[in-house]
Amino acid sequence: MPRSTSATLCRPGSFGWGGRTSHLARAYAQRAIDALAAVAPGLEIEYVPIETSADRHKGDLSDLGGKGLFMKEIDKALATGQIDAAVHAMKDVPGDVPLPKGLVFAAYLRREDVRDAVVFPEGSKHTSIAELPPGARIGTSAVRRKAQLLRRRPDLNIQRYRGNVVPRITRLDEEREMDALVLARGGLVELGMDHRISQVLTTDEMCPAIGAGVVGVQCRKGDEGIVELLQMIDHAETRTHILAERTMLHALQGHCNSPIAGHCHTTEDGQLSLIGMVFSRDGDTFAYAHEWDTTDHASELGAFVAASLTRKNARSIIAGTRLH
Repeated sequence: MPRSTSATLCRPGSFGWGGRTSHLARAYAQRAIDALAAVAPGLEIEYVPIETSADRHKGDLSDLGGKGLFMKEIDKALATGQIDAAVHAMKDVPGDVPLPKGLVFAAYLRREDVRDAVVFPEGSKHTSIAELPPGARIGTSAVRRKAQLLRRRPDLNIQRYRGNVVPRITRLDEEREMDALVLARGGLVELGMDHRISQVLTTDEMCPAIGAGVVGVQCRKGDEGIVELLQMIDHAETRTHILAERTMLHALQGHCNSPIAGHCHTTEDGQLSLIGMVFSRDGDTFAYAHEWDTTDHASELGAFVAASLTRKNARSIIAGTRLH
């Protein structure tokens, strides 16, 4: 049985899993723990909540250095042996910086719903974005969502609205600062809050984030026993899709202020389909690419879509987002 190499965060003899402190992060971790318990019954697993810099910071993430701050403290705890594995929402794993040396994603859980959803304050008369009047305030933490909302409805007032999901919805109901929020449908379902969903946006209406709906489990590459254990809960098709998406993301070298979207799936005839999109902050300018390949060419497909986007001026669009 794997043992924690340090008693600082985990009880001796337990298998320590680290993750963020939010309700959603705990739910994701529990899904991973349940999956592992199913294939390795009797394994004592302890979840260690770790507050990250991004969780503490209430302003723009770019002020602190970007999405990587959702992982910094957790990566440190993993690299130093205070925990044995770390659970991450793959959409929060940055694409412009390499993973810490010696760490590897040994498992990806089966992908859940990638679509975004619209939540209105309790008692709102509206049920869809189309019903909102010009100037309506929509809250979101993602520049990707902001760009795509403004592309279709430039008359809306899109505002930064960060924080964990449950507190955000509480604020929406109590403070009435926003007319609606756009959140990940999968996260709302995971938290048992899908009853608050008024509208589900199709992937044509809102192209997903890279890694949307995927929980990744990270460990130290040198811990071969733990790597092999985690590989027992790895979902092969999801790993293929993530490889294509993140190869594209790495090639584009987008930063946390880059509205980049992308989604890979397997078609009915067994082909890999990868869509990639890059937007200006207001959504007015964008690049789009959609390509297909066989399932054994995921990384090649990701690189090809990135090259196609680059030919369509994606790098200039990304560079422009750094100015804001």
